[in-house]
Amino acid sequence: MSRLTGLLSIKEIDQMVAGGSIDTVIVAFTDLQGRLMGKRVTGNFFVDHVIQEGIEACNYLLALDVDMTPLDGYEYANWAKGYGDFSGRPDLSTLRLIPWLEKTALVLCDLFDVHSGEPVEVSPRRILQRQIEKAAEAGFQIKCGSELEFYLFQDSYRDARNQNYQYLEYHSGYNEDYHILQTTRDEYIIRAIRNGIGGAGIPVEFSKGEAGAGQHEINIRYADALTMADNHVIYKNGAKEIADLNDRSITFMAKYDMDQSGSSCHIHSSIWSLDGKTSLMHDPNGDENMSKEFRGWLGGQLAHARELAWMYAPTVNSYKRYQSESWAPTAIAWGTDNRTCGFRVVGHDGASHRVENRLPGADCNPYLAFSATIAAGLSGIKAQTDPGPAFNGNAYSTDKNNLGTKTRIPSDIVSAIECFSTSAVAKESFGELVHGHLLNTARQEWAAFGGVITDWERRRCFEQF
Repeated sequence: MSRLTGLLSIKEIDQMVAGGSIDTVIVAFTDLQGRLMGKRVTGNFFVDHVIQEGIEACNYLLALDVDMTPLDGYEYANWAKGYGDFSGRPDLSTLRLIPWLEKTALVLCDLFDVHSGEPVEVSPRRILQRQIEKAAEAGFQIKCGSELEFYLFQDSYRDARNQNYQYLEYHSGYNEDYHILQTTRDEYIIRAIRNGIGGAGIPVEFSKGEAGAGQHEINIRYADALTMADNHVIYKNGAKEIADLNDRSITFMAKYDMDQSGSSCHIHSSIWSLDGKTSLMHDPNGDENMSKEFRGWLGGQLAHARELAWMYAPTVNSYKRYQSESWAPTAIAWGTDNRTCGFRVVGHDGASHRVENRLPGADCNPYLAFSATIAAGLSGIKAQTDPGPAFNGNAYSTDKNNLGTKTRIPSDIVSAIECFSTSAVAKESFGELVHGHLLNTARQEWAAFGGVITDWERRRCFEQF
């Protein structure tokens, strides 16, 4: 095993299990919320059985909400069908050491029906694989990067829960955007995350303070879309585990506090040759130095942003992030290095020329967000959808700049659900089964919110009405 990568071969895991340096392997997959689900398998059982045979788990795990409550309305899994099992087969290219957990490795799975042996099409990793296959059929490899932001608190997760997640103490009392002194005070946690994630075979580039008190961003290097999504979910889970091991808590909520900046997941994407060696984005003779593929890719992102917004912003809380002059976008417009726009074109040459989608929040499921990005982009290339000229100025000033409602990001999940429900590109790209599965997930999120009384309602209505 190379200590620089943390990735493990079958031979290496066999040797480490035999030598006693690995005794546990986490065999995991992601649910619809992008969380890791699975089993902890003993090292010997993993080597002797799971590598070849996989694991089995209840298929209700793809029909749950964030509280682990089975939800009605799914065709794939429901009470009438008895909630049977699916099989999780390890993708051994994802096998890696988890250095922050003692003697532990992790591998991600693809899910298959236990009876037919067919892939489970509604599983998030499979949804993304389907879009990657479509890109390959068109002659492209898609590369992505995701920039996750989070808030760090002095409180442990247990204390936060006991306090009903209120009155928590930010780890820093100041906006620490790029601030070295402030981030030094957080470094014992942030360094542990950087080094831990790097030791798990995920290449970390840097960390930085963000535009909130106790807010941080740790960037991992871009990769092909599937590898990047895998790295994203392992990093996100690992960051929480490392914080928890240090009696601290972090949150990837899109908007924890209306008085603070939201937490984003800016998605960078670019089109490459099928072998992944040559970027197809740059053309020095093209408008804005964009190739025709880039213009179609960007045009598709813009054209389908509203109807695919739920795949970037999946919770009721997600839409609280879209506030004017908050660093989160409100306008579906594109600009060259313009952070007020929903889409920002960055990079200066063939390798780095790319588009940054600023719509997703840190609560997004990367498999679904990347799937939406690819579906929209491929649609734009096929239709030769032109993005139009770059927007110059402050895109938050929508009234002054005559940006109509069609160029505004949906302001709430109800609007996003309506757009997604009628989306032709979603139905065509994902298929009826997957589209219906995702649409039910969105509708159930809104229904769950409608079934509770909030502190805001009590504070506003108890005495005043």
